[in-house]
Amino acid sequence: MTSNTQPAPDQLTVLPRCFDSVDVLLTDPDFLLIEKPAGLLSVPGRNPANHDCVLSRLQLEYPSVSIVHRLDFDTSGIMVVALNKIAHGKIARQFQERETYKLYYARVAGRPEPGDGVIDLPIMADPLNRPKYKVDEQGKSSITRYKFVSYDQQTRTSLLALEPLTGRSHQLRLHLAEIGCPILGCAFYADAEVRGLSSRLLLHASELRFQHPQTGCLVKGTSARPF
Repeated sequence: MTSNTQPAPDQLTVLPRCFDSVDVLLTDPDFLLIEKPAGLLSVPGRNPANHDCVLSRLQLEYPSVSIVHRLDFDTSGIMVVALNKIAHGKIARQFQERETYKLYYARVAGRPEPGDGVIDLPIMADPLNRPKYKVDEQGKSSITRYKFVSYDQQTRTSLLALEPLTGRSHQLRLHLAEIGCPILGCAFYADAEVRGLSSRLLLHASELRFQHPQTGCLVKGTSARPF
C-alpha cells in the first residue's frame, strides 16, 4: 500500500520501497501480461535511487523486455510488456491509434449525476503546480467514459467503471475530480478528507484488450480489483 502523503514520483525525491510483487498473469513468446502493484513505478524514476520499477524487476528474468505503456505510480492493475522489438512496435501502435480497450475501476467520493456519462475535457500540464495537470482549452483532447456500478451509503462513496478513450497523464483522476467525484486516496486532486479515506489511490486497471502482434487474434487480460 502507498501512503496518501507520498511525494510526487517524478520529483527528485526518494520514493519508499514497494514490497509487493509484480505478478506475471500470462506468458507469450512476444509479450507478458503482468499485474503492477500500487506504489511502484513503471520505469525508473529521475532520481537514481528510484531504480526499482516494473521494468527493472522484469529484466532480471526477461532481459529483452520493454515497456509498451505505463500505469501511474499510485495505480495498480494489468499491463502488457513486449519481449521483442517487433512486438513492441505492433502493440505500441495499437495504443497510439486507440485500438486497445482499457477498463478501470475507481472508488470515488460522492455519486455522479447522471450515473453514466462521458467526460470530454482537454488536459495539459500545469506549469505552476508540477507534476499536476489541469483542464484547459489549450490542452490535448481527453475523453473518459464512466459507468456507475454501486453506491455505499455508509461511506458516501461510489464504485465506477471507467473507460479512457484517450491516454493522458492523470486523466482519470483529474476528470473525476472535475465532476466533483475525486478518487479516494488521490494526493493530487482530492482534498485532505477524501485523501484520508484510503491509504492508497483506489484506481485499478482491471481489463486490457489488444490484437496479438503476430496472429492478430484478440488478447484479453483481466486483473481483479483489490477494493
